Amino acid sequence: MFFNPPMHSDDEAFLANVCKGLAHPARIRILRQLMTEHSCTCGHLVEGLPLAQSTVSQHLKILKESGLVRGEVEGPRTCYCVDRETVNRFAPLIRALLAITPEAS
Repeated sequence: MFFNPPMHSDDEAFLANVCKGLAHPARIRILRQLMTEHSCTCGHLVEGLPLAQSTVSQHLKILKESGLVRGEVEGPRTCYCVDRETVNRFAPLIRALLAITPEAS
């Protein structure tokens, strides 16, 4: 039997949505790059990835839908940054999930 700390259904839905956003290596790489910078444009991200701009744009769209990334229009460009509130909510939930261990018998 496993010890399973209680988690509210809204936390479970949030956790699943964020994990869906992270479910591709390119999105993890994009998020890691955005974590180290205040904000940057899609074009800047493309420079560091072996992907077409349209592909990076699609990954950014999914990251935005999951709440991990925000995009703010600045003139003709959109600057992307990590949504720290989402990351701060996600971190303890994923730690709690991964800390579930079997009870000693």
